[in-house]
Amino acid sequence: MKLYWGPHTCAIGIHILLEEIGKPYETEKVDVQAGATQEPPFTRINPKGKVPTLVRDDGSVLTEYEAIATWLARTNPDKGLIPADPEAEVRGIEIMDYAVGTLHLQGFGRIFKPALYEPQDSVHQTLKLGQDEVKKQGRALVEKALAILDGQMAGRPYATGENFTIADSALFYAERWAPQVGIALPPNLAAHYERVKARPAVARVREIWGEA
Repeated sequence: MKLYWGPHTCAIGIHILLEEIGKPYETEKVDVQAGATQEPPFTRINPKGKVPTLVRDDGSVLTEYEAIATWLARTNPDKGLIPADPEAEVRGIEIMDYAVGTLHLQGFGRIFKPALYEPQDSVHQTLKLGQDEVKKQGRALVEKALAILDGQMAGRPYATGENFTIADSALFYAERWAPQVGIALPPNLAAHYERVKARPAVARVREIWGEA
């Protein structure tokens, strides 16, 4: 397997899962900030132009965070990365989907890449609702999402209970962005962040990413 990743991206969560699994894999760092994902040779691998991108041993390419995470967990059942209990499984999916779709894409997306969310129509331009307003919207979305997730994490060491799962990999990658933009993690998420960060697999990946 080969993982394509870029600094400051959600691909760190998939990298963590690969380390947790412990099977051989390769990685290739892609300069996302410079636009390397938007042009060949990367677009020949993933026309969507984003990371994480996983090339499997048979040469097939898998994209999208939740799809990659689920495939890794399903093909390595001995690692327990998806709960056996159906209720715990769907609660994990619920947290993972909210972390990826709302906290990341809707919230942090507006903070990190406001130009992609800035209204372009004449009405908004007349009102001068520009990138600063988009960033404010992003911060409000992040703070609301963190509060909701903090409530869901009450009394749980990990997203679905006692064990680390794919949901935790997604929650962790989003949690780590909050301090970078001056947003404090609420108590349950702060404890979760430190707990995941202390895992040996996570420490190894953070060292590779230069975040240790």
